[in-house]
Amino acid sequence: MITLEDIYNNSSSVSDIKNIPLEITDMLVKIGNNCIKHKGVYTVLTTLLLYKINNPQQDVRLHQSNMKGGFSGRTFDTKYVTPELARLGLPSMAESGWLTRSLEQPYPYDLNYNGKISGGLKNCFLELLNYLQHNPKMAVDMLRILLNQVIAKTKEEIIKIEPLQNSEMLTIDKIINALDLHFNYKYGTHNGAKLPVLAFYALYRQIISEVKRYENCSLSDLASLTACDLTSKASGDIEVFKNGQLFEAVEIKLNKVIDSNILRVVERKIYKYSPERYYILSYYGMKEDDRDNIQQIIEDVKTKHGCQIIVNGLLPTIKYYLRLVSSLKKFMVSYGELVEQDRELQKVHKECWNTILKQMA
Repeated sequence: MITLEDIYNNSSSVSDIKNIPLEITDMLVKIGNNCIKHKGVYTVLTTLLLYKINNPQQDVRLHQSNMKGGFSGRTFDTKYVTPELARLGLPSMAESGWLTRSLEQPYPYDLNYNGKISGGLKNCFLELLNYLQHNPKMAVDMLRILLNQVIAKTKEEIIKIEPLQNSEMLTIDKIINALDLHFNYKYGTHNGAKLPVLAFYALYRQIISEVKRYENCSLSDLASLTACDLTSKASGDIEVFKNGQLFEAVEIKLNKVIDSNILRVVERKIYKYSPERYYILSYYGMKEDDRDNIQQIIEDVKTKHGCQIIVNGLLPTIKYYLRLVSSLKKFMVSYGELVEQDRELQKVHKECWNTILKQMA
């Protein structure tokens, strides 16, 4: 089988490709250029091209096995594409491109496909697959052109977080103000909700080595922001384990007020994963007219399960934890590293943090 890595290793230059029509190349470049904002489209196209390379007789527009003559594109993606994209350091979905609603419709990807593919990419996507069906021998070169553009776009998105100058002048209030600006900047794009998760992850990195309550504790890897709750197999945005058992879980809501519906979801997670303590944190705090219902769920869970649910504001909790850590500079360095390395954040999120750090200097 020809793997995605095989094609990737031959995609750093595509100057040798001569036989692909210019309009097809332009469409591949357009989708590759949108590989971060519209990962589902690029992931599905990558999957179908790779499948066509290995199965040239298959009409890959028939992307579901319940279609006559079809196959399971999602299964192939989940097994051979999405994990490999992540391993190669390229933009990737949490699980599969077929979890994108506009692409999971049970209809062939022919020119009459009715799914509302966003970003102005629908015509490109469908025209490329139509061309592929009539020119199966072009699959390798098409995938090389696509990956070549994705590689270039990925390199463009690399932003180095500059070290904070005058870190000896740091105060908790200055950090809180900086984080407040970073969390709530109007980015005009998605995934900004990942920022407070990274801030808490940086805090937990410190407190598990410095605070006695967290002795013998470890952090799980960060889950993807876009992973479905049903399949992520995580109890919360952050998980702390003690002696191999789930000890604490944290759910963070940047743009949502905490209400009883959120508590009910958390209640189910508690009975499934059984942490000792569960934090639910929101920038906007608790919905006041739902307070009694929230409190009742908290008391019921404590009585029946034993888990303590703590509902609190996002920034006040960060402020409290910053009082516990031994080094504010260490927190800022750790948060900066997480922001720089995170693959779900976009360029604008990282540039914004650099701007804030310059203003703090």
